Amino acid sequence: MWTKDLFGVEKPIIAMCHMQPMPGDPNYDADGGMDKVLTCARHDLLALQEGGVDGVMFSNEFSLPYLTKVETVTVAAMARVIGELKSDIKIPLGVNCLWDPVASIDLAVAVDAKFIREIITGVYASDFGLWNTNVGATVRHKMAVSGKDIRMLYNIVPEAAAYLAARDIESIARTTEFNNHPDALCVSGLTAGAETDTQILKRVKDAVKHTPVFCNTGCNKDNIKRQLTYADGAVCATTFKVDGIFENEVDVNRVKEFMKEVKDFRAGL
Repeated sequence: MWTKDLFGVEKPIIAMCHMQPMPGDPNYDADGGMDKVLTCARHDLLALQEGGVDGVMFSNEFSLPYLTKVETVTVAAMARVIGELKSDIKIPLGVNCLWDPVASIDLAVAVDAKFIREIITGVYASDFGLWNTNVGATVRHKMAVSGKDIRMLYNIVPEAAAYLAARDIESIARTTEFNNHPDALCVSGLTAGAETDTQILKRVKDAVKHTPVFCNTGCNKDNIKRQLTYADGAVCATTFKVDGIFENEVDVNRVKEFMKEVKDFRAGL
């Protein structure tokens, strides 16, 4: 499985490094400026790495409310921060420009990221309005900008949204795999930090033939062993924050406690 080749372990944990609001975002701290964004990102990156995660994915998580076509200034600001942190990054790097797969690809190419995660397929009714995608154009754009080696993690249960057609999750998983050849499928809860339904994870895993399945939200030290029973890895963020609160900075001790449970689980594989 490519995930072991990239991350060096079975069932890798990809930690999110959430960037503070950036220029153009409603909650941007103009007084703190980009120096604050960089300082906060550096703190969280170093804490995540010290805690022992297997990969890191930078996202504009605090650019709320999100756009489905990200502004150029956001991509530029993210590229600056990641570029300044590049010498500190010791584990595989990914990026996510919420909620724009083309912007995510462009950023990945610019910073030599190995993977992206995004909503790449489907049509949804969401908090952000009617949410459409164009997977064929997205994949062709990846090839056009020399991103052919970038792994693409397809989120097939987007947060704060529902698939517009009445399709069961098994059908979505099967046709996404057949038509689009995703590198992985991500299964989420309702919002960031909301626990992913283990039974939905199992249904997706049983439905696909070759594609790794990641638990995308809501993992914590108490449920991660159960989630990894079905998932091939996990994308984690909120559980690593001080007091497990989404808005807070990363707590290295919470990361270490979580990763101890993961390593105990892997030892039994």
